[in-house]
Amino acid sequence: MRVAVIDLGTNTFHLLIAEIAGNQPEILYKTNVPVKLGEGRINDNIIIPAAFERGIVCLKDFSQTILDYQVDVVRAAATSAVRSAANGKDFVDAANKRTGISIEAISGEKEAQLIYQGVKLSGAIQELSLIMDIGGGSVEFMLCDTEKLIWKKSYNIGAARLMQQFFKSDPLSDADKHDILFHIQEQMSDLFEICEKYRPQILIGSAGAFETFAELVTRKHHQSIALEQLKTYEFNYDDYNDIALKLINSTHQQRVEMPGIIPLRVDMIVMAALITNYILGRVKINRLMLSTYDLKMGVLASMI
Repeated sequence: MRVAVIDLGTNTFHLLIAEIAGNQPEILYKTNVPVKLGEGRINDNIIIPAAFERGIVCLKDFSQTILDYQVDVVRAAATSAVRSAANGKDFVDAANKRTGISIEAISGEKEAQLIYQGVKLSGAIQELSLIMDIGGGSVEFMLCDTEKLIWKKSYNIGAARLMQQFFKSDPLSDADKHDILFHIQEQMSDLFEICEKYRPQILIGSAGAFETFAELVTRKHHQSIALEQLKTYEFNYDDYNDIALKLINSTHQQRVEMPGIIPLRVDMIVMAALITNYILGRVKINRLMLSTYDLKMGVLASMI
């Protein structure tokens, strides 16, 4: 069976096409497009007209690719930007009418479950772990061990939301950092309670920003990394820490000039580094791993 998975993220739309035979999917095609669906007014829960149209145009292209690959089954999952927008249903309806793609706007809980399934498929979970997925609209956390998912939750503190609300200085001022961290702390008391009880040993970052961290760390050592060929990557903690502090204290222009940061993440990577550092410190974890498998691989896993 040939399947297509579309992940409609707040920043990026992803398309994955795979052949399923037995338990191991064979990836035939993969692409992502920086649609920026949450641009401008994500905290007002509105998809602005320009972003709305970019999303539809992207899905038209995906639809043609799906036809070209003669796909049997299509699953499209929309996350924070669509589920929280007052005109999210309008977007889903317009996409169906204009591209033929039927979209499910999934809940934060469902999103966390699918991310967990994707990370599990990567083989990253070898011990009691805290999984973290930093999106544009939301951030998901999952506490798990090698056998089961223990706890999961989605928080509306994604990088695009934080940027639009708090990112008012360049480089980020101490006052802005304080406001961001205070806001994060207020939102996540239940996360810290569950981590205090279970004491996870490692933080597993799901794709996205963590792939950028890996790119920057390896470039620092004049190495190259083929992320598309990796399922997991374990960071040297000190290397990660150096890169994160450099990002948090850099100007926009300095980040533009850093090889390894895609244009979409030039500013959002600061938010990602702040959140990640805060979680590592607050939960007292000093090990960090990347899983390149994320929500779309979780959707794929659920179809096998």
